[in-house]
Amino acid sequence: MSAVAHEQPITDSPSQADILLESFLSLHSPEGFRAELIEGEITVAPPPDGDHEDHINHLLKQVIRHSETDMSISGGKGLRLVSGGLCPKNHVTPDATFAPEELRLFRGAPSWMEPDGVAMVAEITSTKPDQDRITKPHCYARAGIPLYLLVDREKSQVSLYGKPHREEYTEVHLAAFGEPLALPAPFGFELDTKPFL
Repeated sequence: MSAVAHEQPITDSPSQADILLESFLSLHSPEGFRAELIEGEITVAPPPDGDHEDHINHLLKQVIRHSETDMSISGGKGLRLVSGGLCPKNHVTPDATFAPEELRLFRGAPSWMEPDGVAMVAEITSTKPDQDRITKPHCYARAGIPLYLLVDREKSQVSLYGKPHREEYTEVHLAAFGEPLALPAPFGFELDTKPFL
């Protein structure tokens, strides 16, 4: 009697999602460029233009000066967000990430951290505005980030997404550049959008 070899399925082989994630994490972007992995697509963005930086500057100054809760702010913090379906975990770098100072959320955090404790993320539209308008709100809501602020330069408006439920924000407040936009707690002040004009 002879033994017959049975082929065993290889269970340790990496999935396409794992291969994509590994490729992304080993990616070396040119200096000043920012790479993100969003819904299974790797994007690399060039350094922002001056108007982009002017808008983020005005936003950050207002949060620091007027927020009812002291905020820690990061302009380049990598966030690891849960994704849906067969896509690997999303890795995004918002233009600004805000968390209550008392949490000291960024201290000792890895390059790509979980979003637990983040109060708000902000994006200023640049090379891929539809990603900021469509894909990122979906990703941020799915991650449970309470607020997403989008400064849309092409539409000359600011959108504040709030109350995430499952994979969508259930509230969106809009203000044309020049109109005030109320930021709820823990910020608790009206954002002056006139500097974006």
